[in-house]
Amino acid sequence: MKFIDEAIITVQSGDGGRGCVSFRREKFIPRGGPDGGDGGKGGDVVFVATSRRRTLYQFRYKNILKAKNGAGGQGKKKAGKNGEELRIEIPIGTLVFNAGTGYLIKDFVKPGETFITAKGGRGGQGNTRFKSSKNRSPRFAQPGEPGETLTLKIELKLLADAGIIGLPNAGKSTLISVISSARPKIAGYPFTTLTPNLGVVQTGLKEPFRGEPFVVADIPGLISGAHKGAGLGIRFLKHIERTRILIHLIDISSIDTNHPLDVYNTINMELALYSKNLAKKPQIVVLNKLDIPGAKEAADVFQSAAKGKKIELISAITGKGVDHLILRILEILDKTYE
Repeated sequence: MKFIDEAIITVQSGDGGRGCVSFRREKFIPRGGPDGGDGGKGGDVVFVATSRRRTLYQFRYKNILKAKNGAGGQGKKKAGKNGEELRIEIPIGTLVFNAGTGYLIKDFVKPGETFITAKGGRGGQGNTRFKSSKNRSPRFAQPGEPGETLTLKIELKLLADAGIIGLPNAGKSTLISVISSARPKIAGYPFTTLTPNLGVVQTGLKEPFRGEPFVVADIPGLISGAHKGAGLGIRFLKHIERTRILIHLIDISSIDTNHPLDVYNTINMELALYSKNLAKKPQIVVLNKLDIPGAKEAADVFQSAAKGKKIELISAITGKGVDHLILRILEILDKTYE
């Protein structure tokens, strides 16, 4: 399963500027001849893959994008100014298709990758270009060539920016339903979630959040032996590989105060056994269900055993600590994009 963020947009490159019909008119030079300049080239439409973008949210309300036209030529053989190109930033992992034919135009896989999607029209030639021995005073010039208009389908194929991991019943589905648009099935028994749920966290809608939305996924419950296929197993460990950061959610009620790090170590061991790179991903440790009796005491024991590791304390049910968690996610995501 892949998250597909889609948009249909129309791009228009700039028209070329018209060539100029002009004749040199100066005192004491009765036969100055033609001096009309060429029109400027229309601006190109250029897609640029960048890690600064995480979604196709920018196309939600603006789906017609046009580059500048080239300026017309002038007298005294002055060429018109070229139209400014339109550079459109898109996330890495974006595929651009011709919406009519379905033809894949470009797959952007590297940061900084650019591609001219629509080329600007050529500027028309001024009448200077048409002077010859047979026609010393040409009274015509070329119009500029029109730019290209394309309707494109854009797809972003990426699982998520942040993946919520943890043992079954840690509260992953509840958390994603609180912070995002996702509405997963929630119940009090293991493996309620059988496929990853995806949601968009709208960070720009209220204070103190800023910036683009980000995509979050709750990964179905992992258990000991998952790297060998136990539980929901390898199928979803592969999904975690496509996330940028991990939110390690732990149910406070599952903490054994005699061995407080056992639940934390169980998941991290599975990550490491499956992939060393997966174990190195940035991780936010979150203790959930702060609302239950005895939660504060268990959290204190866990934090003491974690030896200074920064821990987020939340209650997904009541919303306590959730806003601070979102800010922490944004902070770490921004660092991964630098």
